[in-house]
Amino acid sequence: MEFDRRIKMLIVSSYTPRECGIATFSNDIVNAIEIVFGDTLSVEVCALENKDKEFKYNKEVTYTLAAGSLDDYRLVAERINERNDIGLVCIQHEFGLFGGEYGDYILSFILALNKPIVTVFHTVLPNPDEKRKKIVHAFADLSDRIIVLTKNSQSILTNDYDVHKTKTVVIPHGNHSVLWEQKEKLKNKYNFSDKIIMSTFGLISKNKGIENVLRALPEIVAKYPEVIYLVIGKTHPEIIRQEREEYREVLLNTVKELHLENNVLFINKYLKLQQLLDYLTLSEIYLFSSKDPNQTVSGTFAYAMSCGCAVISTPIPHAVESLVHGNGILLENFDKPEEFQKAILHLIENKEERISMGKNAFSAASATTWENIAIQYRLLFDELTNREGDLRFNFPPIKLDHIEKLTTDFGILQFSKFSQPDPESGYTLDDNARALIDMVLYNKAYPDDNTLKLASIYLNFIEGIQQSNGWFNNYKDFNNQLTKQNAEVNLEDANGRALWSLGTVISHRESLPLEMVFQAERCWDKAIKRIDDIKSPRAIAYALKGLYHYYSIYKEEEIKKYIVRLADELLHHYNINSEENWCWYEDYMTYANNILPEAMLYSYLVTGKPKYKKIAAITFDFLLSHYFMKGQLKVISNRGWFKKENERVFYGEQPIEVATTIIALDLFYEVTKNKKYKDQLKLAFIWFLGNNHLNQIMYNPKNGASYDGLEDKHININQGAESTLCYFKARLIMEKYSEN
Repeated sequence: MEFDRRIKMLIVSSYTPRECGIATFSNDIVNAIEIVFGDTLSVEVCALENKDKEFKYNKEVTYTLAAGSLDDYRLVAERINERNDIGLVCIQHEFGLFGGEYGDYILSFILALNKPIVTVFHTVLPNPDEKRKKIVHAFADLSDRIIVLTKNSQSILTNDYDVHKTKTVVIPHGNHSVLWEQKEKLKNKYNFSDKIIMSTFGLISKNKGIENVLRALPEIVAKYPEVIYLVIGKTHPEIIRQEREEYREVLLNTVKELHLENNVLFINKYLKLQQLLDYLTLSEIYLFSSKDPNQTVSGTFAYAMSCGCAVISTPIPHAVESLVHGNGILLENFDKPEEFQKAILHLIENKEERISMGKNAFSAASATTWENIAIQYRLLFDELTNREGDLRFNFPPIKLDHIEKLTTDFGILQFSKFSQPDPESGYTLDDNARALIDMVLYNKAYPDDNTLKLASIYLNFIEGIQQSNGWFNNYKDFNNQLTKQNAEVNLEDANGRALWSLGTVISHRESLPLEMVFQAERCWDKAIKRIDDIKSPRAIAYALKGLYHYYSIYKEEEIKKYIVRLADELLHHYNINSEENWCWYEDYMTYANNILPEAMLYSYLVTGKPKYKKIAAITFDFLLSHYFMKGQLKVISNRGWFKKENERVFYGEQPIEVATTIIALDLFYEVTKNKKYKDQLKLAFIWFLGNNHLNQIMYNPKNGASYDGLEDKHININQGAESTLCYFKARLIMEKYSEN
């Protein structure tokens, strides 16, 4: 069933450029939905305004609503009702945003609407009086769903307001992606390289409790004068209107009184996002000093965790839920400078623990990037507008950033710690062969000297690790020296991949410099002499792909004979291991399974032998029957191979298996033109984009990398070469399918 793509979400909220946390929150959601879903889900905004201030908005703001005018609520609702293309209205709720007692004017707006409604409660106060309880009850009765940002808020709604739990859904506050390795670079950029940076940010008001941090500092800076405390943010506009800058003056006077002028820096600006993220990323410690025990959630807190800060926080509900498993330090009280002093000193004096806390926070925050929050909003939108099963994603831009960062003059490094390349992991032929193939294909689509330079590095690595007898080693350390692993590990797969990569270069001679092609041919001529040493099924399959590409240029009869012999060897494996309900080449499925039927189909394309095509189709369809379930791709787990006599293990999915599925589906669709393969190919790719059991993106939007693994309850956010190169190739293939 094809759904109308024009159905939109309308968000009712304060909105940028208004300086307000909820305005920023709503703007972040709008931007994230556009990034993740493109024109498959359009969002408009109805911006709330106070009578004394009007703003110049971006194009997504199609309505404004005067928050203090009861008549305006009804009139705007009637205008929205006239729109057939608005499928859902999402109200961002904070009691202070709306007119009336406890902001009850908004109820007249909801009563007048005839659209599905979702209300997002940013604050849920415990122990309500009867008036507040009735208003919240009215929201619950009139809304199709209530979104809360913490489990604590959900519990309060259930226990204190008698809102049924099934009416509520927890969607956390979002945060922005940053790169871990930027921390030291940014300290240098802002001239803090020899300092220990602590920070607090947000719109300044008395309930921020910043004075408690200041009173904790004298003893700390006496011992560690390199400590700098950044207080980032303007005074809240409503506070300025009511009290002018009284609180800021108190803070400035406290700094003078305590002689902290050299250690406390006020950044009295409403910073643009990137500069704000810079300051947070370069901070070792983030201090959240709110004195409000009922502050349900804090965007500033969420941002600090996502930037890898070790967080010290007063016990607001958001912090109580988040600061677990070594993510930071949770204080016991709201108004005790001595607690801040003790915690700060502990983190300064225990650098390893401080760094570990920052890493734990950084890792945990990946689940709540704005892209992942956008997916949660979209899933709820689809549920309430009966569009389930129509989840469509925008393809992210192709980025070489992480591939370039992993690449040295020797080749591409094997692993990363988060996005930071790990030199100790060294190099493998496997990864450099993958990288060479990716760059050859990318250069064909988007010719570029830098791409060719990268391809040359990878080809040089392959040539450099080839022995004089034609056989390839696989492992080198960071100093470009062979390691003991080469004598301890079966190298057949690596040699098969080498042939695949060399064949790819040779087959792209028209788009590559001739010296690169000649270099690949020299390596090929030596390697082909060892073809008989390749025995294992996957190594055979990789070699067959290389032979196919080579044969596409040089129609040598000897190459064709190699293809027949190796394809027959795969057939032999199939005949030995297959049964009525097990149409496979082995008695188990392991990694890169798709390469086997793909190689059989390539063998058919060269030889024209129907038996190869038949077995390719049978085995591929058998594999796919185990991979596609309930509208999602679920590949074989790395926790345990799928043996024909055992139940299958789930979770522990890796990008290599998803990418090889996409690569094989692409070939099968090109050869057969069977639409099911194209449909499955698209479904497979959106595994990376969030259509997986965690509903989280598997790529890093900042650098174009892929995360290393999808586990049962979390994502392994390390970004190694294998994962990134596999995702890169899959994304490159999807360029062919972006318009149909």
